[in-house]
Amino acid sequence: MSTAEQKRLDEANAGLSPWRRWGTYLSERAWGTVREDYSTDGDAWAYLPFDHAHRRAYRWSEDGLAGWCDDEQTICLGVALWNGHDPILKERPYGVANEEGNHGEDVKDYWFYTDNLPSHAYASMVYKYPHAAFPYADLLHTNLQRGSDDDEYELFDALRQQWLQQRYFDVEVAYAKDGPEDVYCRITVTNRGPDAAPVHVLPQLWYRNTWSWEPDQPRGRITACGDGAACTWHPKLGRRWFTVTTSRDDTPHLVFCENETDNRQLFSSANTSATTKNGINDYVVNGISDAVDTNEGSKVAADVSTTVQSGETFTVTVHFSTTDATHPPDHADVVLAQRKRESDEFYLSVAAAELSDDERLVQRQALAGLLWCKQFYNYPVRRWLKGDPGQPTPPRERWAGRNKDWQHFAVTDVILMPDAWEYPWFAAWDLAFHCVAMALIDPEFAKAQILVLHDSTAQHPHGQIPAYEWKFGDTNPPVHAWASWQIYQLDQLRSGVGDWDFLASAYRSATLNAMWWLNQKDDTNRGVFGGGFLGMDNIGVFDRDEPLPTGGQLAEVDGTAWMAALTFHLLEMAIELSHQDPSYTDMFSRWVWDAWLVANSLEKGTYQVSFWNDDTNFYHDVIEMPDGTSRSLEVFSIQAIVPLFAAIAIPNSATEVVSTLRDCLDILARTYEHTDDDVQLLMTGGDGSHLMIGVVHQDRLTPILRRLLDPEQFLSPNGIRSLSRYHRDHPYSYHVDGADYVVDYQPAESRSRMFGGNSNWRGPVWLPTNFLLVQALNSYARFLGDTYRVPDPAGSADLVSLQVVADRLARQLTGLLVRDERGRRAVFGDNEYFQTDPHWRDLVPFHEYFDGDTGRGLGASHQTGWTATVALLLQYRGKLYFRAG
Repeated sequence: MSTAEQKRLDEANAGLSPWRRWGTYLSERAWGTVREDYSTDGDAWAYLPFDHAHRRAYRWSEDGLAGWCDDEQTICLGVALWNGHDPILKERPYGVANEEGNHGEDVKDYWFYTDNLPSHAYASMVYKYPHAAFPYADLLHTNLQRGSDDDEYELFDALRQQWLQQRYFDVEVAYAKDGPEDVYCRITVTNRGPDAAPVHVLPQLWYRNTWSWEPDQPRGRITACGDGAACTWHPKLGRRWFTVTTSRDDTPHLVFCENETDNRQLFSSANTSATTKNGINDYVVNGISDAVDTNEGSKVAADVSTTVQSGETFTVTVHFSTTDATHPPDHADVVLAQRKRESDEFYLSVAAAELSDDERLVQRQALAGLLWCKQFYNYPVRRWLKGDPGQPTPPRERWAGRNKDWQHFAVTDVILMPDAWEYPWFAAWDLAFHCVAMALIDPEFAKAQILVLHDSTAQHPHGQIPAYEWKFGDTNPPVHAWASWQIYQLDQLRSGVGDWDFLASAYRSATLNAMWWLNQKDDTNRGVFGGGFLGMDNIGVFDRDEPLPTGGQLAEVDGTAWMAALTFHLLEMAIELSHQDPSYTDMFSRWVWDAWLVANSLEKGTYQVSFWNDDTNFYHDVIEMPDGTSRSLEVFSIQAIVPLFAAIAIPNSATEVVSTLRDCLDILARTYEHTDDDVQLLMTGGDGSHLMIGVVHQDRLTPILRRLLDPEQFLSPNGIRSLSRYHRDHPYSYHVDGADYVVDYQPAESRSRMFGGNSNWRGPVWLPTNFLLVQALNSYARFLGDTYRVPDPAGSADLVSLQVVADRLARQLTGLLVRDERGRRAVFGDNEYFQTDPHWRDLVPFHEYFDGDTGRGLGASHQTGWTATVALLLQYRGKLYFRAG
């Protein structure tokens, strides 16, 4: 069915209408970025703290609650609120920084993304605003006092009685486009409490400050042009009108200021303008009348002040348009209702028919959050290093600091980011998962996104894909080839046609990345790959980004296995590309041989290294000592499942592909004079329907699955734990130089501050590796069919096929967020208020990771990037479109 939204996307993809030009591309909070850090010590979190945010103009990107902007972030819309008690306007969420939180950085406000369309023709979210003063100081001081063994101190804890008595406002913000360039914003404020309460609602429009850094750019001007209306003109955007009305038919009062830093307050130096960024805040909160202008500025707000009775709803409507034409009074209602119906229609067409209503709700909110996490990103590294004309020269230390070796990097784009609060910058391997989930609803955008970091202004000339802004040169798991292959298949499922040109582009860039891995991450040139922490944070014994306290080298099972998996993903892509261009068959042998060389190191070991431990029947990292000895680090972690990702099953019906691969394997075996003792890529057994090549054969697969499917080890009620619960009673300890390095099972946040406070992975469940495991099991299931059976993860006494295991695991993972038979969501843990209150129970937080015993949500509460893969798990269960040939 062709929906109205799909027609908009088709128009945008064909270049006929710029439906994607405007959207929810504004970060909720812009902080912790290298870009905004002009310090000498590189402490980006401290350089622009929360207390400065409302007084300092940002250099590289803006932020704002429930925000909206164009794809170059020229001009922004956002919402500010004041309850008469807060010390500042609520313009952005509040949170503690890494060193302030007992488990690292953590947001403290509550808001939820409830809807969004790929074209952003409709989007909605709800923010929970307390009647009482927001407890900034209490949240900061209490979190500082808590230790790593304590729970985090949340806003619910600080205002428990306020929440239980419903003393808060539900503030719903909805955007609806009346054409590609016009938008209505409806702010609906509902008093949930038992008493009347005052509130200021301030829709705001402002220009991103570019004139302070670019001398030839004029300062943006917004001027009053009637009751409750302002207008502006910009060379790229043309004439625009900003009109505000309310449901009480009173005329909103407009106030203006300049989006300039308040130097006087912050730095005791002269201001560059009569008013500053915090002018509207100082006018409303502190009553300083000369803090604003009544006629013009680069920022404007409509100050709507009212008292909302108990249970009453009050609305403010903004029209941001290219014309000042007068519409009928109910035109905004018509547009908002129509776009909402079209969103319902679109997501109904997307969802699998067998999904329950609650599963549809979770899927839709997951995808809505993913779309809200598209944010404007702007970072030319060389310009950042050199500084701006007319501005103070940046500290010379930065030329020896972060990203100094990435001066080619210059990206300005809208990018899918991990969340809209914690930091407005991409993370490469997070982005891969974001793009795969995005392909379910907007494959064209997903394809463009996965190629963003493959562009010559991003991917290093040596072939490395930038990891994340904090340290572009860090090493992330090489999953972009995998993601490109998934996106290609999802797009083909929707359209019936594979985008060969996209796959070819992704293949070329992924090949460059593979060459970088082969040349840079195999220090000893024997197929044993490192890479540092590789996204695994502190699962292991040591900080893998630092020299070992033991001396010697750490051989990483996951680093080596990721490289094996990459070669298989490139082989899959080459197989598909060969259908249109037979010359790609020449690459089959390249990837088959590379896969064998890495598999040989992974399975058999070379020199002192043996990742497979015959005593534990499991994979582990290995330390190679300076004296030539080695030691297996017998930690049972999710690193050991990565070798399972290096496998593909090809239907025997693909006769030409199967024949070519068999020839490659035969030549390989003859060249290296293989005997039965040598590592084999070709799997034996199976039901005869598929040829399978991979690293882990049945003799390894069986003991791995025995641990993975054991509830006392890896299998939790809601997915596979990152660390085996075996280590709860049997901690692993490594003693060196009078110190013990201990790994023990912790179901929630880790007590280790190995990475400076953001300590995540001990026992929690997280979606990326679980998602990849479901796919891997599905691949093995295709080859083995019903000939291979294992214990049922659902707890029955039956032995079941791997296809059933994959399906069971997918359902357990979706059970993190979907209500169970008792009507409870695991993500809410034991918070009865969230579980049962009608205004909270269906607002789902998409956490970064989940308690390994209970499924309670942990970490960033809006990690709607990789956790959005739950939408695909709901759609396909254990049958995750994994194919080749």
